[in-house]
Amino acid sequence: MTHLPFDPSKMTGTSRASGDDPMSVSALAGRIADAITGAFPRRVRVRGEVSDPRERTHLYFTLKDATATVQAVMWQSALRRAHERPEHGHEVIASGRVEYYAPSGRVTFIVESVEAVGEGELQLRFKRLADELRGLGWFNPATKRALPAFPQRVAIVTSPASAGLQDVIDTARRRGAGVEILVAGVRVQGEGSAGEVARAIRRLSAARARLGIDAIIVTRGGGSLEDLWAFNERIVAEAIHACEVPIVAAIGHETDTTIAELVADERAATPTQAAMRVVPDGAALARQVDATRRRLRSDARRTLQHASEQARRARAHLREARSTALARAARRVETAATRLERANPAALHARRSERLTALASRLRTSMAHALARAESRCANNGRRIQDVVDRSLERALSREAAAVGRLAAVGPQAVLERGFTCTFDAKGRVVRDPSGVRAGDPLTTRTAGGDIASRVEGAGGESAWRLAPARRRRRKGDDDASQMDLFAGGG
Repeated sequence: MTHLPFDPSKMTGTSRASGDDPMSVSALAGRIADAITGAFPRRVRVRGEVSDPRERTHLYFTLKDATATVQAVMWQSALRRAHERPEHGHEVIASGRVEYYAPSGRVTFIVESVEAVGEGELQLRFKRLADELRGLGWFNPATKRALPAFPQRVAIVTSPASAGLQDVIDTARRRGAGVEILVAGVRVQGEGSAGEVARAIRRLSAARARLGIDAIIVTRGGGSLEDLWAFNERIVAEAIHACEVPIVAAIGHETDTTIAELVADERAATPTQAAMRVVPDGAALARQVDATRRRLRSDARRTLQHASEQARRARAHLREARSTALARAARRVETAATRLERANPAALHARRSERLTALASRLRTSMAHALARAESRCANNGRRIQDVVDRSLERALSREAAAVGRLAAVGPQAVLERGFTCTFDAKGRVVRDPSGVRAGDPLTTRTAGGDIASRVEGAGGESAWRLAPARRRRRKGDDDASQMDLFAGGG
């Protein structure tokens, strides 16, 4: 489509434009295109700040200065040839042409090349304030407050008409219905918006106890650098830094970063993410509680099984130890009984008597054999040999009688016959010292003529005896084996 240069003198008067023959939209668009094309040279160089570049096959962005903005586009072919790409916040000199796109009624600056001039004014202001606050330590993670694990009320500082507000409310209700939302409505862009945001934050901080606020979300939707500039003002940064309540800031999109987000305790890419950072997920918490309950139940079951197994092993060990101890005690008792039996005077006397009898028998046999041999060799010496034999026999019998007498003299019955006694306690143990008994204990005193039952009335050196009828256990002349009852602990 060819456009003629714009010539105001060739324009028809108002009477024709408003007459009976109206123009079509296309005709009007053509005239606008002719006017714009005729008003500008083929190539235009424009100096301005790049804002909000968006690449969708082609690169769309805005060129702006302090008072105006122009929509610009850089085709993909021009992007491939370009030495410099337009970057957000950079000041550039863009070269291209101005076109009017009739289907959308939009005037667009078609950029063919760009030359970098430097960072834009807003970008420089951002950098200077960021460097200052970083030096003050306001960005230091060590100074950030932790978000509450289970908040009960959350305040939102944003525009009441913001789409981000509804995103926060919907997300909070979905994740935790018990969390209350308090909205502090403010303007989020334009002149005076920074002061409103700062005042809202300060008031919420001052009334935190009365209002029961546990956390604050400062948010708005995305936008260009100038749209977000209220959150790059120092007054907002100071209010966030001085706030006594943890703050989550979600100002721009993920690629945007504001001073308010750098100072805040947490930064979120979107309002929805901010709500997710502050409000715990009730369903996830329920699943976590259920998993913890199952894990605790399993741990308790394993602990109980382990304790039961340990108790079973302990019981088995105790039974084995008791059996071993009983067997060991039984062997000791058996050994002691054997040793006691061997040391029994009656058994000793019997063994010695048997030995003497055997010796006497052997001696008689030997003497008889010797006598027979002697008689066969020397019959005439029989009387003398007989005398020798008789004297030897008498001496042997005399030694035997002496040994028996000595044994009887030291036996228990002989001791009792000499007037001695022996006292036993209720368990048959010999009482060797008065300290071994207590008042009221029953005692048995053995004498040569029998036993005497008594009871202790005093202990220590003041013992007294209460006599009970004597029980006759044996009499003089009983067989020798009964003499050993004293050592057998009889009662």
